[in-house]
Amino acid sequence: MINISQLESSLWEAADQLRANSKLNANEYSMPVLGLIFLRHATNRFNAVKAEIEKGLSSRGGKKRPITIDDFKGKSAIFLPSEAQYDRILNLAENADIGKAINAAMKAIEDETKMLEGVLPKEYTSFEQDLLYNLVRIFDREELRNATGDVFGRIYEYFLNKFAMSGAQEGGEFFTPPSLVRTIVNMIEPDRGNVLDPACGSAGMFVQTGHFVENRGEDASAKITFYGQEKSDTNTRLARMNLAVHGLEGIIRQGNTFYDRWEELLGECDFVMSNPPFNVDGVSPEKVKTDSRLFTEKKIPGIAAKTKAVSNANYLWIQYFYSYLNQRGRAGFVMASSASDAGHGEKEIREELIATQAVDMIISIGTNFFYTKSLPCTLWFFDKGKPAERQDKVLMIDARHVYRVVTRKIRDFSEEQLQNITAIAWLYRGQQERYLGLVGEYLNQTHHEAATIEGVLIQLEEPLVKLTQLLHIFSDRLGASLPLLKDLPEVEGLVAEDIANQNIETFRATLSELSEGIQELTAARVGLIGELQVHLAWFAENNPTPNPSPLALRGDLAPAKAGWGSATNEAQKHCAARFTAFIPQLKTLQKHINEVHKLATRAVELAQKKLDARKQETWDAKELKKQRDALDTARDTAIFAIKSTLYVKAQVTWLQSRFPEAVFVDVPGLCKVVTRDEITQQDSSLTPGRYVGVTALDGEDEEDFEERMREIHLELASLNEEAVDLAGAIAANFEELEM
Repeated sequence: MINISQLESSLWEAADQLRANSKLNANEYSMPVLGLIFLRHATNRFNAVKAEIEKGLSSRGGKKRPITIDDFKGKSAIFLPSEAQYDRILNLAENADIGKAINAAMKAIEDETKMLEGVLPKEYTSFEQDLLYNLVRIFDREELRNATGDVFGRIYEYFLNKFAMSGAQEGGEFFTPPSLVRTIVNMIEPDRGNVLDPACGSAGMFVQTGHFVENRGEDASAKITFYGQEKSDTNTRLARMNLAVHGLEGIIRQGNTFYDRWEELLGECDFVMSNPPFNVDGVSPEKVKTDSRLFTEKKIPGIAAKTKAVSNANYLWIQYFYSYLNQRGRAGFVMASSASDAGHGEKEIREELIATQAVDMIISIGTNFFYTKSLPCTLWFFDKGKPAERQDKVLMIDARHVYRVVTRKIRDFSEEQLQNITAIAWLYRGQQERYLGLVGEYLNQTHHEAATIEGVLIQLEEPLVKLTQLLHIFSDRLGASLPLLKDLPEVEGLVAEDIANQNIETFRATLSELSEGIQELTAARVGLIGELQVHLAWFAENNPTPNPSPLALRGDLAPAKAGWGSATNEAQKHCAARFTAFIPQLKTLQKHINEVHKLATRAVELAQKKLDARKQETWDAKELKKQRDALDTARDTAIFAIKSTLYVKAQVTWLQSRFPEAVFVDVPGLCKVVTRDEITQQDSSLTPGRYVGVTALDGEDEEDFEERMREIHLELASLNEEAVDLAGAIAANFEELEM
């Protein structure tokens, strides 16, 4: 099975290393590299579909007819002429012009596929031959040749992400971070009809919509028509390539959305999703004043006295999104945080929007979610089909304190954080069964992780015992004279033998601590596992559907959506409470594992550094290294199993502590349902923080401390890197001055 994360990382590292040693900058490099990923994926899909088609072809005289482009229609694959197939390029003669061959391949694909006409990169002749050959080989790894599913879609998105982070495109505007895209998709659930993004960038909203529909077991291409518009030619090309890589189809056109409206889509879209450019200040009021998409009385929020242009176009975008929706349509879009409280003409427009009763949810997002900007943002959601009981209400969520640290400069949502935020919306909509399903999934996963702990502790025991035995053998055979240590220099009046004896004493004391630590670990393990087995048996017996045995729980738990996902809220709370009793034991066990690992490592290092163990016959260096490596691996596996169990259980606690009755309630500092009257009292503000208030910080535990320390470490590492770069720049400047 492919480890997609490792593959993504290794591919990027290899490709970026080539760029670093070439004459190309990131801007020149990004599109051609994405083109090669596209070509590799297109060839894989072509070969797979071709094999399927060939099975069904009729034959005459023992020969099957040739495959044509018509055979590929409706197969989520592009027909590739022979000159456009990856293997042909890979196997070109050494003296062939590979850049010219790839350009020809891209042109041949465009000739056969209307959506890609004029889209694919054809700048390969500007690459050095060796660089291009190496790039082609990088994307021909065995894992990629045999890849199935959406592996290439993931890789394509990963490279888009990395190019955005490296500034390969101006402002990084072509790429919306996946966390924000997924939040929007999860909230509006685009599953049918016309889906529009009038500032579509690289089509990330469409791709995630495709994933959303496919995860439901349905065909996105059959259910949805995608419409996208982009001002930039580069972004338009990226969007079409991205759709093609994911087997999706759509109409992507180039145009400036401020002036180029999609007339036939006005009032006809089931869903609108977008991440428009914020705070644009150069739009001509003369060109937009009669725009039918501007439905409010104010229409244009304000005109700058100096430039005579629209002072801020945020509320033009917001009106566009509303106007494209049909009578039951939903919209989700990213917006500058300042727009939620903006005054003057923007406030007047906001008041009219609120009066439509279509404003459904507002979510505040913290800083550092974008790759090129550190500012916070807000997600807005419209729903023209809100039921009567929610017509006068808006859900406010303040998620500024919900995030995962990726680097010092980048944050995102973990999978679980994203699901938990979505669950708040489910409860707001009265969809209790979905909330209970998620809690049930967490309970299932918690017990699945817990069921692996016994096995990983057994794996830890063997190398720990063997390593300790080897250390004791070495200790027992240490001679009193220690001839190999007689040459130690005299230090502070102590002769060599005194120093040696002190070192032996320290080593043996550490060994004694290790033995005591192992005894404590064994006692903690025996106590925990015995009680945990009883609980796992109870969990299996009381699982609503199906009823896996305790033995099955230790291996492969029942599918997540079965079992406790169908239990009542009271049953889930009872189950969670029973498991909570194990949390102190698991944390204690974790400490014991870390302690014995630390002592074992220290004992080995003392023997090697202070007792010159490598020069003594009683030191089995090869076997000791083998057992030490095995202990490192076993320790990491055991800690991971415990942390995974605690982490998933923490998600159950997070939800149940905030929504104990499995119904929506206002949670201070997190969420609140507000009425139009309350919004009016707050000067028509749509900033969640003004409504949800604040709450006391949760009690800190070891995990919180570790996360804060990780953030500090990341920040220090980044600052050190910046200091090195600055020092290099200063040195270079001095050299130039001296010349």
